Amino acid sequence: MKILNKFYPHALVIMGFILVSLIYFYPVLQGKQIFQSDIAQYTGMAKEQNDFRAAEHQEPYWTNSAFGGMPTYQLGANYPNDFVGKIDDMLRFLPRPADYLFLYFLGFYGLLLVLKTDPLKAFIGAIAFGFSTYLIIILGVGHNAKAHAIAYMPLVIAGFILVFQKKYIWGGLLTMFAVALEINANHFQMTYYLLIFLLILSGYFAFTFIKEKQFKPLLISAGVLLTAGIFAIGSNAGNLLATSEYAKFSTRSNSELTYNPDGSKKLNENALSREYITEYSYGIAESFNLIAPRLFGGSNHENVGTDSSMYQFMIAHNVPSSDAENFVSGMPTYWGDQPIVAAPAYIGVVVFFLAVLALFIDDRKIKYVFLAGALFSLVLSWGKNFALLTDFFIDYVPMYDKFRAVSSIQVILELCFPVLAVMGIQAFFKAKEEPKLQQKALVQTGVFGLGVILILVVAKGFFHFSGMNDNYFLDSYGPDFVDVLKEDRVTMYYADLLRSGFLIVVVFVILWLFIKKTLSDITTLIIVGLLMIFDLFFVDKKYVSAKDFVSPVQIAAPFQETAADAKILEDKSFYRVFELSGNMSSARASYFHNSIGGYHAAKPRKMQQLFDYQIAKNNLEVLNMLNVKYVIQTDSTGAPMPIINPDANGNAWFVSSVKLVNKPDDVMKALDHLDTKKTAVFNVREHEGKFKNARMKKQWDTTGTIAVEVYKPNYIKYKSNTTKDALAVFSEIYYKNGWNAYIDGELKPHFPVDYVLRAMEIPGGKHTIEFKFEPKVVKVGGTINLVSSIGMFLLLIGGIYFESKNKGKRSEYKTQE
Repeated sequence: MKILNKFYPHALVIMGFILVSLIYFYPVLQGKQIFQSDIAQYTGMAKEQNDFRAAEHQEPYWTNSAFGGMPTYQLGANYPNDFVGKIDDMLRFLPRPADYLFLYFLGFYGLLLVLKTDPLKAFIGAIAFGFSTYLIIILGVGHNAKAHAIAYMPLVIAGFILVFQKKYIWGGLLTMFAVALEINANHFQMTYYLLIFLLILSGYFAFTFIKEKQFKPLLISAGVLLTAGIFAIGSNAGNLLATSEYAKFSTRSNSELTYNPDGSKKLNENALSREYITEYSYGIAESFNLIAPRLFGGSNHENVGTDSSMYQFMIAHNVPSSDAENFVSGMPTYWGDQPIVAAPAYIGVVVFFLAVLALFIDDRKIKYVFLAGALFSLVLSWGKNFALLTDFFIDYVPMYDKFRAVSSIQVILELCFPVLAVMGIQAFFKAKEEPKLQQKALVQTGVFGLGVILILVVAKGFFHFSGMNDNYFLDSYGPDFVDVLKEDRVTMYYADLLRSGFLIVVVFVILWLFIKKTLSDITTLIIVGLLMIFDLFFVDKKYVSAKDFVSPVQIAAPFQETAADAKILEDKSFYRVFELSGNMSSARASYFHNSIGGYHAAKPRKMQQLFDYQIAKNNLEVLNMLNVKYVIQTDSTGAPMPIINPDANGNAWFVSSVKLVNKPDDVMKALDHLDTKKTAVFNVREHEGKFKNARMKKQWDTTGTIAVEVYKPNYIKYKSNTTKDALAVFSEIYYKNGWNAYIDGELKPHFPVDYVLRAMEIPGGKHTIEFKFEPKVVKVGGTINLVSSIGMFLLLIGGIYFESKNKGKRSEYKTQE
C-alpha cells in the first residue's frame, strides 16, 4: 500500500502529460498527421531506402537517389543490436508529434524531482518547459531529431546531479540510460550544447568538493560518470562510428581544395565558412523577445489581423476585403538580425518573472549554475553580433565550427529558465513563515521585471523597425507599403510589452495576496501555474495549430508526380536526373528518380563542390559523366518539362587515357575542359603506392563493351567483353569505406577518378563485375552495441540488487533502534 501511495502521484502526473500532449495536438486523435516541411524532404531522400527495406527485408546503408549516391547513415538507417532505440520506441508510444511533447514533459519532470520538487509543482514546470515556443516550433517544421535530443537533456542533467549528490548507483544508472537515449536521438549539435552545460555543472560541483576537501567523492563521481558515458557511447557505437566515418565525406569536414569557385584563394580549409556558421545569429536587443514574443515582429509570416494598419491600407487602395484579409495573414513583420524566423523564441514572461524571483529568494547555490548556463548560451547565440566570444569558440573550441545556426544554443537557456522558475515558486512557498523575506524578494522581482518592460518602452525611439528584406518591398510595393509595415511592427512592439507588463502585475498581485494569506497555497499555485502555461499556450497556437495537420496520405506522399516525372519514368534504364529548380537543395526529384540533388544538413562534400565549381558554371561534361540523362526545367508557363541529354556517358565506359595530377585542385581544374568519355583524371598522391603510375600512363583499349545488368542501392552488377585489358569508369560515387569491387567473384581494387567517380582495371575477355556495399563499420558497431547493451542491463540488475540490499539493511537498522 505504501508503494502505491508513493507512486500514485507520479502515475497521475504521467497520465496528465499524456492528456495534455494529446489535447494540444488533438488532430492526431482524428488520424491526421502534422505536415513538417523538413520531414517531407526527408521522405524524398529516404524513399529508395524505405522501398528497398520493405522489398528486401534488409538495410541497404546506401542510396543512389540523392547526390549521385551517399550512405544512409544519417537518413534513418537501422543498425544491428540497437537496443537503446527499442527503449526509446517504447517511450514514444503516442502519435507524432505528441510523442515528443510527452518526452519534453517526462524528462523535465524527472529533473525537477531530483531537485526536490513536489509532484504538482514539477508537473506545472514540466508543462511550461514543453510549451516553450521554440520547442513547439521545431515540431511544427519537422526538426524531430532536434526535439528528440532536447527531450532527453533534462534527464542527463538529473543523472549528473544525483551522482554529484553521492547517490552513485541511481545517479549512475540514470546518467547511463539518459546519455544513451540522448545520443540515440541523433542530433549531435544539441548533444554538443548539452555537453557545454554539463561542463558548467560539473565545474560547480568539482569546485564545491575541492573547497570542502572531499577528494574521494569527487573521484568516485568522476569514475561513475565516466563508466556511464562509456557504456552509453558503446550502446550507440553503430551510429556513432558510421556517422564519424561519413562526416569525413560530408560538407562538415575540411575542404581539400585551396581555391574558391570564383578562382580566389581560400582563406581557411574549413568546409563551413564563418559566415555560414553565424548566419543565424541572434540580435542582442532581439534577446528581449524571450519575454515579449513579437518585440521584433514575431516571424517572417505573421498574421497581423483585420485591425492592422496594413489591412486598412489595402482597403484604402480598393483591395477587396477577402483579398486584404488573406494578404495580411502572412506579413513579413520580423525585423531582427536573422534571415528567416518561423516564430519568436519565447520562454514566457511568467517563467521569467519566477526565475528572477528564484535569484532573490532561493538559497540553493545550484541556482547560479542554471543562471550561468542561461546567460552563457544567450551570449553564444549572438554569434557574429558578439564576435569576440564566437570567433574564439570557432577557432579554438573543438568541433564548434562543425555546426551552424548558433542561435539554436538557446535551447540551454530554454531549459534553465523553467528550472529557475520552479525553484523560485518553490522557495517562495517555503518561506511563508518569513513574510518579510517574501515581500522583499517579490518587490525586488517586480521592480526588476517591470523595470525591464519600462526601459523597452522608452527604448522604442532607438529602433528603426526596418527588416532585412524591406528594400525588396520598397522596390516591389513602394515606400508607403513599407511605412505601413513599420507601423504594424511598432504596434506589435507596444502590444506585446503591454501584455508582458500586465502578466507581471497579475502574478505580482497573486503572490502578494498569498503573503497576506488571502489566497491559500494550492489556489496560488494553480492560478500562477495556469498563467504560466496559458501565457505560452496562446503564443504557441499562433504558430503551430490544427491547421497544420493533414491526412496521412499527404504525409506518406508529400510530392506529387508531374507530367515530366511520368515521362522520365517511362525510361526503364538506369540514369540520373537533375532538377534545375531544386538547385541541389531539394529532395523532390529524389522521391521519383536517382537525382544528383537532395536535401541534407551534411551533404556529400565532393558532390557539393562539383556543383559549385562545375555544374553551376554550366559544365555539361560533368553532367555527362554523372550519367544525367534527363534535366527537368520549366517551360514558359512554369510547368516542369524533361529535357533529354543525348550525351550522357551511361553507367560505365572505357577511357583511352588517364591524366595524372598531384593534388585535388588539379583534378577539379582538369574537369574544366575534359572529354570524360575518353580521359579520366587521377590524383596519384591520393593513392600513392597502390598503383603504378607508368602503367596508368599507357593507352587503353576502348573497343570492348560494358553494361549494367543489376542495379540496386547496395549492389550493382556489370558484364564486360574486351579483347585487351581496359580501364573502366563507372558513373557511381567513390566511397572507399564500404564499396568493394569483384571480378568474377574475386575482390579487386578500384580507385577514384574525375574527383567523385570510381574506376578499375578490367582484364581482357568476358567478365562479371560486381560492386557490393559491405560497410565494416556497421558490423563492428553492431558488435559493440551488443556488448555494451548487455553490460548496461547487467549494471541495471546489479544496481537494483545492491540498492535493495542496502535499503533492507537500513530498514533493519531502524527496526533495531
